[in-house]
Amino acid sequence: MSEGTQQTVAASSRANLRIWIDFVCPYCLLGKQVVQTAIEGLDCAITWMPFELRPYPTPTLRPEDDYLPTAWRQGVYPAAERMGVAIRLPTISPQPYTRKAFLGLQYAVEQGQGDAYVDAVLRAFFQEDRDIGDIDVLRAITQRLGLNPHGLDAVLASPVHGARHDAAMQQAQEVGIRAVPSVAVGNRLFSGTPQPEALRAEILRQTDSLPLGEPVL
Repeated sequence: MSEGTQQTVAASSRANLRIWIDFVCPYCLLGKQVVQTAIEGLDCAITWMPFELRPYPTPTLRPEDDYLPTAWRQGVYPAAERMGVAIRLPTISPQPYTRKAFLGLQYAVEQGQGDAYVDAVLRAFFQEDRDIGDIDVLRAITQRLGLNPHGLDAVLASPVHGARHDAAMQQAQEVGIRAVPSVAVGNRLFSGTPQPEALRAEILRQTDSLPLGEPVL
């Protein structure tokens, strides 16, 4: 087998996942663990996609109102306990808009730190109770990842990056995203957090690849 053929086979066995998130949705932090469980041992490329649940000027939620404490008590906290994920209802009120955080994601991706940035922003909000709509908080996150915070400032002011974000939001509408996290494996869309077994089975079906010891489903 030629080297070129080997490279083609390797590329065809890689699964491309697009994951739509919003940094103020607790299920996106929980969903990251679901995805990691599903892709363990598999060759997967993840593209993080923005979906602002409440883009400006839509009013955002307030933790002192009834809705958030009830939703967390009935859904978020039980799920987090089952998964062993530390999480708490942030006290920031009203909750921040996330456009700036998503522009920061573009910067992190350009620097090869997209996955680490997503994890850091979600944990900053849901574990450290930090206002991820505050530029200083985002600067601190990027600096913690070893990135130049001045690069973040440039992206936040960039019309090009702003237009990319707007286009990605429009694409989410066209794809039919209604909930986050949502995961696309090729053209198969899982709306909302998928079961890890179902997500893994779809990845294996599309790539026709099995890691060592993986049973055929």
